[in-house]
This record gives sequence, structure tokens and C-alpha cells, in this order.
Amino acid sequence: MKFELQNIDNQTKARAGIITTEHGNIETPIFMPVGTIGSVKGVFHRDLINEVHAQIILGNTYHLYLRPTTSILEKAGGLHKFISWDKPILTDSGGFQVFSLAANRKLTEQGCEFRSHIDGSKHFFTPESVIDIQRAIGADIIMAFDECPAGTASYDYAEKSLNLTQKWLERCVKQFRETQDKYGYGQTLFPIVQGCVYKDLRLRSAEHAIAQNCKGYAIGGLAVGEPTEQMYEIVDYLSDILPYDKPRYLMGVGTPANILENISLGVDMFDCVMPTRNGRNGMLFTGEGIINIKNQKWSEDFSPIDANGTAFVDTAYSKAYLRHLFVAGEMLGAQIASMHNIAFYLRLVTEARQHIMAKDFLSWKKMMMSKVTQRL
Repeated sequence: MKFELQNIDNQTKARAGIITTEHGNIETPIFMPVGTIGSVKGVFHRDLINEVHAQIILGNTYHLYLRPTTSILEKAGGLHKFISWDKPILTDSGGFQVFSLAANRKLTEQGCEFRSHIDGSKHFFTPESVIDIQRAIGADIIMAFDECPAGTASYDYAEKSLNLTQKWLERCVKQFRETQDKYGYGQTLFPIVQGCVYKDLRLRSAEHAIAQNCKGYAIGGLAVGEPTEQMYEIVDYLSDILPYDKPRYLMGVGTPANILENISLGVDMFDCVMPTRNGRNGMLFTGEGIINIKNQKWSEDFSPIDANGTAFVDTAYSKAYLRHLFVAGEMLGAQIASMHNIAFYLRLVTEARQHIMAKDFLSWKKMMMSKVTQRL
């Protein structure tokens, strides 16, 4: 993997760059649709490419390990071949699932014992096994195994958690460097910077991650319960510490406003389930504001879903028709809304990139922030 910075906004920390992988290039800033178990819910891969214009998708190690299992993925020749996707893939190590499965896990310095949410079976992840699993999945960019504390965690807990994450990172790096790329193309490891909302812990984590000399860095443990302003404060702080010439990935964030603000703070890569999850529940993100398509007010609105949208669904169908599908419980409604939302997210980061390159990002961002936060 290579990363080339192409432009930096002169009024913010916003950056435009390009990540080169053997499965294709990724223009940053970029949003990665979440394909947790090898599918972006409700959206054909053909449409991810032609309508959403996705350049990379995300898979999750925890979920793919449980099903279809790494054994099946290896027999298929890796996740790319299994799901017929020839663009880049990034995998989350499962650290967030460790956080979310707090009632069904046991953490030790050796690793994490957990029970499957599917059948209750017992499993054990170590830093070494998580690297091996991600190698077998075949992701272009893989994550180090970490423990993700809640955004409201106490300092003592956050420090203990960070100590564990740092020990795990060293083992992840060692295992990664002692094992080979699979399936004939290169794989890249990103450490994850943790430390909750405590700047001294974030500094310690960032310096330790940087010392591993990897090709990119992730920022984890944000948007997990802490106030939004604290998230921005931590990202702003870390953007002055993390290497200038390597990509920065903010994990699991967030709303269009969150993405715009964090782009201005120097983040290059994003992922979030919000576009598809909220879409399945009738919430549409648009360049003019947020629509709850289930509201009665849209029942006789025959205008396009989004006249400025980039996906065919945006102009092929009306708001009234989409509302009808949701009220009737028709699955097509969730599919249309999901495609619209992730296409909007990709459109948002693409326009952000264009304005960074044109050196008028800040004025554009202020205008967009006033729109995307409105409820229509």
C-alpha cells in the first residue's frame, strides 16, 4: 500500500490524497460502506460500483470468522473471490465486538474469550489469531486487535485497557511481520490508537503506535458514548501527532456532520453502519437535510427522492412512492433508502475532496453543515 498527499486545505487540516492498493486506488477523503458479513445490506455489488461509486468496503473479522468461517473463505480463495468484489477491502479486527459483547466475554493479557451471538459457542481471540484470521479473509488493510473502552470509561479503566491494547499491538505487529501475504497480493496493517477521552493516554497510544512504523493508523474508541465535542477535540489533538504522510482512519463515525467536521480535522477514511441502518428505518440523508420518509407529510409529495442525487433511485422514484413502500412493509423501500444513503455519503466525501483540491473547502463545508443538520 502507498499513500500520496495531493493537497491540503490552507484554512483547515482537510487533506486530499490517494491510497494505492493492488485491488485499486482509493481517493481520500473516503467513506467505506460497511459489509459486515461480506454484503452491504440490501445493495448489489454492481450498484455499489455503478450507483454508489464505492471504492472500498469494510468487512468484520468477528462476524466473518463465525460465518461463513475462515475455512470456507480460504477454500474460496479469500473474501474478494467469495463475494465477487475486485476492489479493496478493509477488515475491522473485532475489537469493537469485544467492547459490545461485554456481557459475554472474558479479557486476559493472552486474549479475549467470548461466546458467539449466534449459538453461544465459546471462542478465543488472541492478537496472533486475529492477524491470521484477517490474512485468511484476505483484506487489503487489516486492523490490529484492540480493546475498545466506552467513551464514558473512568481514567483507571481506560489506562488498563490501553496497556492491554499496547501489548496486543506489539504481538500483532510481530505476527504480521512473521507471516506472509495470502492470495498473491499485499496486505497492510494499521494500529489502532485508543485512550478514551484522555489526552495523555491518547498521546501515549499514538506514540506507541507510531513506533511500530506501519503504513497507516486508525483512531478507535470514539463515537462510543462520549459527547461529540470531545470526539472532535481528541481527533484535532491526534491529527497533530499522527504522521503527516500516512492515512488516518476514524473508525465507526458517523453522521454527515461528523464526517464533514472530522475531514476538516485531518481524517482521511471513515466507515459507519448509519447510512444503511438508518435507511432501513426510513431516515434519508440528503444535501438539503434529513428526511423521515415515514412521515405523513411525504404521502403526496411526488418530487424525486433527491433531485441532486447520484444514484438512479434518487430520481427514478418519488418521496410518496418510497413512503408507500415503508408503510406497506415492502423490502424494496429499505433497499432504495439504503442505496440512496450510502450514495449520498460517497457524494459528500467526493465533493469534499473536490473542494479541498479547489482550495475552497471551508466555505463549502460551512454551507453544507447548515444543510445536512436540518430536519425536513
